[in-house]
Amino acid sequence: MSASEFRPLTFGVTRVCMRDGMPGTHYLQADQDLQAYPERMADRMRHWAETVPERLFMARRQKNADASLGEWHHVTYAQAWSSARNIAQGLIDRGLNAQRPVAILSENSLEHALLALGCMVAGVPFVPVSPPYCLISVDYDKLKHVLRTVTPGLVFAQDTRYAKAIAATVGTDVEVVLHEGQVDGHMVSAFADLCATPASAAVDRAMAGTGADTIVKFLFTSGSTKMPKAAINTNRMWCANQQQMRQSMPVLAESPLVLVDWLPWNHTFGGNHNFGMVVFHGGTLYIDDGKPTPALMHETLRNLREIAPTVYFNVPTGFEAIANAMKTDDALRRTLLSRVKMFFYAGAALAQPVWDSLFESEEREIGQRIVMATGLGMTESGPFGI
Repeated sequence: MSASEFRPLTFGVTRVCMRDGMPGTHYLQADQDLQAYPERMADRMRHWAETVPERLFMARRQKNADASLGEWHHVTYAQAWSSARNIAQGLIDRGLNAQRPVAILSENSLEHALLALGCMVAGVPFVPVSPPYCLISVDYDKLKHVLRTVTPGLVFAQDTRYAKAIAATVGTDVEVVLHEGQVDGHMVSAFADLCATPASAAVDRAMAGTGADTIVKFLFTSGSTKMPKAAINTNRMWCANQQQMRQSMPVLAESPLVLVDWLPWNHTFGGNHNFGMVVFHGGTLYIDDGKPTPALMHETLRNLREIAPTVYFNVPTGFEAIANAMKTDDALRRTLLSRVKMFFYAGAALAQPVWDSLFESEEREIGQRIVMATGLGMTESGPFGI
């Protein structure tokens, strides 16, 4: 098949050099040097807030009274930066630090994002905890292990779905902040109050005191075989990764980046790769409350009928569901394929019948195929090795 049959896409790194190390070890090096990158991820957020303040940073569908999902609630870069600075002031006032970080018990949400940004500004590490440790586990063993490991000085939870887990694992000497609701037996602060803390010059001093080696987050491994392990993620590690991606995939910077994404932020794919990509490139992230499961895939398909991403990331089971739906869903094909330049999967192999089905729908709708890319990474490398 000729290259002209694919929607045009340029890769920035096309050649590598290999050298042998110790027996069984091989090193691959790109044919170009890593270019300069910012010292802090918060520098990128501030840059976009100052240069494109009204650009949409993030959106999530609001919950209706019947618990269904309604219209999008939008946050611009200016709004996000202002909230992040206010939150940073609140964290500074509480004396939080790497020994007393912020634990986040939440799915992907606007509040989760703003709190993470506030932590970056203040120089306080955050710890995105896997929601199943709180919502599915009965004994909370993994949640207890995480909290014992990082000794948080503040625990944030999205709502009262997390109340039982908090009551079972968080001491009354640790401040609990909720976006919605209360926790029996705990004094709870409102997230809205944290966002309303007036930022002072202390915020600028705190951010100036952070640097390339400041710890941004403790990201835990999956714990699929043993207890999860805390991987230290620094500014340098995250920013260098994003610069590597920018050089490897120029499509990320060719036009304003738009993602529609469900991948969880407690995992390196969603939390480092995709969330970081949006902040680094000044993109827009539509939080997808769907998932590649029979119960929730309909929500992902709904979002992709409405919002056209410029690049799209998923796991193989997600692409399989999308491929099956595109066979008969004209609106899905029309919107999803309207401007997407690249599909990208990770986490497992993508079966050949899924490739074939995707290509067939793409050729039928736009007369071209979309490049399907993939990569290897891990929690400890943020996610790519450098």
